[in-house]
Amino acid sequence: MVTLTTVLKSGGRYDASWVERLNGGARRSIPGLDRVVCLTDLDLDVAGVDVVPLLHGWPAWWSKFEAFRPDLADGLTILCDLDTVFTGDAGALIDDSTAAMEDYFLKGRLSTALMRWRGRELDHLYETFKGDPKRWMQPGSCGTVPNSVHGDQVVVDHLLRRDGRLPTFIQNLHPDLLDFYDPAHANQGPIIIFIGESKPDTAIQAVQDAWCGTRQMQIT
Repeated sequence: MVTLTTVLKSGGRYDASWVERLNGGARRSIPGLDRVVCLTDLDLDVAGVDVVPLLHGWPAWWSKFEAFRPDLADGLTILCDLDTVFTGDAGALIDDSTAAMEDYFLKGRLSTALMRWRGRELDHLYETFKGDPKRWMQPGSCGTVPNSVHGDQVVVDHLLRRDGRLPTFIQNLHPDLLDFYDPAHANQGPIIIFIGESKPDTAIQAVQDAWCGTRQMQIT
C-alpha cells in the first residue's frame, strides 16, 4: 500500500479545493499511488480522498504530528504539504528508504514539507509529542537551533537527530525530483515546493495550470 498523507487544519486559507488539487496532481504523477489521506478537523467530502479526523486539537502546524499515528501506518507513507504542486512523473517517491526534504533555508536541517517512511517506523514521533505536547510546542524545548520559527519540523528534526535516525535528504537521493518555486522559470518540477509567502494560487500561470490539472508541464 502506498499512501500520500496531507494535513488540513481549520483556521487558515486552505479548504477542500486544495485537497482536491493535491489529490489530482499526486494521482497523475505518482504511478502506483493507492490512497490519498487528508487528516483534518473539517467536514470534507473530496472524491478519491479518505478523510480522517484529527484527534487532538493541536494548533496550526503541530497537527502534522498526527500523520505519524500508528493507526495510519500501512505500507509506504508519503507526507506532503497541501501547497505542493506536481508537474510530471514523481514515481521516484515510491522507494523503501526513509527520506525527508532538506530545509530550503537551513542546510542540514529537515523539513516536514515532504517526507516518506514505511510502516510504523516513525510512530515514536507521534507518541513522544503526544506525551507532552505543551513541552514540545514551547520554543527552546529542542535546545539551541538555527530555526527562526519554532514549529513541527524543529521538533521532528530534534527527535530524529537525538536518536541517531535522521533520514537521508530527498534532494540527495533524487536530485532531479523537486524544485523550489521560482517565478522566473515556467518549467519546474516534477515536484514544486513553495516557501514563504509564495503559494500555487498566486504563482505564474503555467504553475497554476499544472496545479489545477489543465496543463502537464514539460520537465526540464
